[in-house]
Amino acid sequence: MPPLPYFRFWLVVPGLLLMSGLAMAHPGHGAEQGGFMAGLVHPLFGPDHLLAMAAIGLWSLGQSRRLRLAVPCLAVGGMIIGAGLAVVGVGLPGVESAIALSVLLAGVLVATLARLPGLLGGLLVVGFMLFHGHAHGTEMPHGASLVTYLAGFSLATLAITLTARLAGGWLQARESRPLRVVGAAIAAIGAFFALS
Repeated sequence: MPPLPYFRFWLVVPGLLLMSGLAMAHPGHGAEQGGFMAGLVHPLFGPDHLLAMAAIGLWSLGQSRRLRLAVPCLAVGGMIIGAGLAVVGVGLPGVESAIALSVLLAGVLVATLARLPGLLGGLLVVGFMLFHGHAHGTEMPHGASLVTYLAGFSLATLAITLTARLAGGWLQARESRPLRVVGAAIAAIGAFFALS
């Protein structure tokens, strides 16, 4: 486990990066900035997006070293693929239901500390994030640059998953029960989203 000051640095810096956009998150501002700010703050405005990314970061703690290292990139990759499909007009069936289900299932994975084979775990991460990315792509502000919008939400996705992983590692170093409780809470919120 990293020393506490180092841990705090990695916990605080991504949060500050994400929060910096909130001060400028007025309607239309993201498009004027080329889309970067809109992409950066977009994942924070939907609790479903935020919880799914955080749960994936938490779940990755218990996976093989190779999958653990790949998860943040797989999450970003799934987001970009999904957004790309939305931008070119390819619809996905049941996007909102799939997003709610991803929150529920990711929470269950954390609550049970499920360890999956690398390929299956990687496919799940990409599959979950594909739907989140599609929603982001559909909601891209008019006139925003696709490249800078993608860069913004890619940075937000990395920050959320890595911050959750660091926080989860800190919890898990003490005992696994709090991590399980967090996973169960995320799963319960996902179930609420799915039934709403």
